[in-house]
Amino acid sequence: MRYGFEEINKRMRRAIINHRLIEDERAILVGLSGGKDSLTLLYALKQFQRVSKYKFELAAGHVSLGFPGDDITPLKQFCEQIDLPLYVQTTAIGEIVFDLRQENNPCSLCAKMRRGALNELAKDNGFEKVALGHHQDDVVETLLLNMFFEGRIGSFNPLTYLDRTEITVIRPLIYVPEAQINYFARKEEFPVCQSNCPQNCLGKRQEIKDLLKEMDSISPKGKDKVTAALDRQFNSRWDGRI
Repeated sequence: MRYGFEEINKRMRRAIINHRLIEDERAILVGLSGGKDSLTLLYALKQFQRVSKYKFELAAGHVSLGFPGDDITPLKQFCEQIDLPLYVQTTAIGEIVFDLRQENNPCSLCAKMRRGALNELAKDNGFEKVALGHHQDDVVETLLLNMFFEGRIGSFNPLTYLDRTEITVIRPLIYVPEAQINYFARKEEFPVCQSNCPQNCLGKRQEIKDLLKEMDSISPKGKDKVTAALDRQFNSRWDGRI
């Protein structure tokens, strides 16, 4: 497997072209959690913005969950270094999920509320598109989870239009393996922020992730084959709901 930004950029540009993720000048807000995926996506889209024929506005958006010790200073500094604005939405999602609702399985509710807050942040600041850092491993893990536990073939879509908020969600890293992102983020010394969520669990997804590691040893290009199969079978509707 090739590593480095050139390979990431090539795979991201293929996703942008194949699924028409960026073909106009609508402003894009990148969901910046502080993890390696969102930092890499923000950096890559900044480079793409410089050469794209579409002169779109680009910025980062961070949703603070309200946990103690939530320090976004490294994210502010990173955005300043690459000359992009950072919009921040402070929420009480952590308190709602853990203290008020006391959810036994808080991850699903937290993710839903976090996405809603990010879309609201985008809408309030004039952004019509939200870019998320889901990578190729996320695609394959979601596909296997849906097959094994829901009995259906499908993953998340590369592009999704949300009628209620009129926001378009794009995922430019769907062809980029997580290993490439890990290597690049370490090499560039990105300010990766560790989650301060008290639960911070992956549940069944972690088990699927472990399974994928074993599959990689059997078929090193297996994940590329899976995303290619999704393209052939579903075009851009990877959720299978044609």
